[in-house]
Amino acid sequence: MAQLSEKELSSLHDMLSEEDLLVKKFKMLAEQATDPEVKNKLTEISNKHQGHFNTLYSQLK
Repeated sequence: MAQLSEKELSSLHDMLSEEDLLVKKFKMLAEQATDPEVKNKLTEISNKHQGHFNTLYSQLK
């Protein structure tokens, strides 16, 4: 893997922070939802952002 520049690392850090926040927000909303359909959709969105986070994180290895 090629060495990442400081600017790339900074951008990656920002994107990881944003995805982590989205995962947490949608998990919280899913936990509070009473409608099963809404709960499932919010969980699905949270999982999608977790996938984004994992993909970005893999760039650090």
